[in-house]
Amino acid sequence: MRKSLAPISLAGSQLSETRHVCAFFNNDEEEYRVLLPFIKDGLARGDKAIHIVSPDQHRDHLQRLAGIGIDSAAVQRSGQFELRSSTETYLRDGRFDQDRMLHSFEQMASSNAEGGFSLNRIVCRMDWLPDGQSHIDDLIEFEARVNDVWRRHDDAVICTYHLSRFSGDAVIDIMPTHPLVIVGGILQHNPFFVPPEEFLHEIRARRAGQPARPATVG
Repeated sequence: MRKSLAPISLAGSQLSETRHVCAFFNNDEEEYRVLLPFIKDGLARGDKAIHIVSPDQHRDHLQRLAGIGIDSAAVQRSGQFELRSSTETYLRDGRFDQDRMLHSFEQMASSNAEGGFSLNRIVCRMDWLPDGQSHIDDLIEFEARVNDVWRRHDDAVICTYHLSRFSGDAVIDIMPTHPLVIVGGILQHNPFFVPPEEFLHEIRARRAGQPARPATVG
């Protein structure tokens, strides 16, 4: 359940009520320069950190946390920090299932009270995606649908995309699914954001080869 939210500093600005962010980076150094202060601040304030990265990045990720003075072993033991595998999270049984992932994130968002944390700060690195347009299409639709989860909870969620791994067309489709965006290391309200109901109507019509008509909501 959402409550009155204290602002969260991120990438030169602040998150307030809206907290689903799409972050585009050119490389690891740019990503960690933006995210490490956000991560450190959250742990200091008693928020829970959940980081979802690929298995081959776990060691480097923990080393970068150690580099800013975070004892990852200690915060893992206390339950304040979880490091999850992107393949196990998103590709259980070797496939991406939108409905399963929506349920998983709903459970994740609802677990704060049980652990005594006010909110989660979730970082999802999105380079787990297999090749193929159908996988991109599923991801884009999921990113739009998951807004319904995050707008009902207090969590701050950063989805990071490395531009070298995604085509220009994919980036153009991903961007409208997030109300906030980080480009060039700066957080801003996303002028290309399309509300989920409208976006899903448009993209499904496009894939079916039909002209998109205005969605009727309500």
